[in-house]
Amino acid sequence: MQIIQKIPVKQVLTEESRAQLKKRFDERCKQLDNECRQLSFEQKKLERKPGVSKQEVERRFSKEISRRKDQIRWTENQLKQLEILPDGSELATDEVEALIEIKEGDSWNELVQDRQVVIKDGKVIRAR
Repeated sequence: MQIIQKIPVKQVLTEESRAQLKKRFDERCKQLDNECRQLSFEQKKLERKPGVSKQEVERRFSKEISRRKDQIRWTENQLKQLEILPDGSELATDEVEALIEIKEGDSWNELVQDRQVVIKDGKVIRAR
């Protein structure tokens, strides 16, 4: 049997990776901010439509806007960590899904414990 497991991807910070991550995090913040503004615009547009429940529209859009603002806060936190951590530190940047083969008799703890992928300057240096 196979299962899908989420595995963290960590970047080893170097001068090059730090610059790439900063650019990526900045772009992500801008994208999420644009999405928040677009959602607010769409919300106002829908609230003006006759026959539409303003409370329902506000509830749904608020949930989506809040989700994106949480992502912005997380990304800003990553940016702060990026500035603080010295070169050689590992920073969790992504998460991937992996297929894990399991069979009767396998040790569950060994199968799911401490799996991760570590990348340095775009190359995988450790995968377990």
